[in-house]
Amino acid sequence: MKTAEIKELTVADLKERIDAAKAELVRMKLNHAVSPVENPSIIKKSRRDIARMLTILRQKENLK
Repeated sequence: MKTAEIKELTVADLKERIDAAKAELVRMKLNHAVSPVENPSIIKKSRRDIARMLTILRQKENLK
């Protein structure tokens, strides 16, 4: 997800997406532990997307 797309989201929507992304990351890690994922870089990409969303969420909260 691009930074510009994330900035357009509302705070509530961002929180929902972060929760969903974290759940998806946990699921991917568990699946990868059982049987290796075909492309392990998706785990890294997911982690970075979560961090990007958290950063923008923090910025929006600090503006209030």
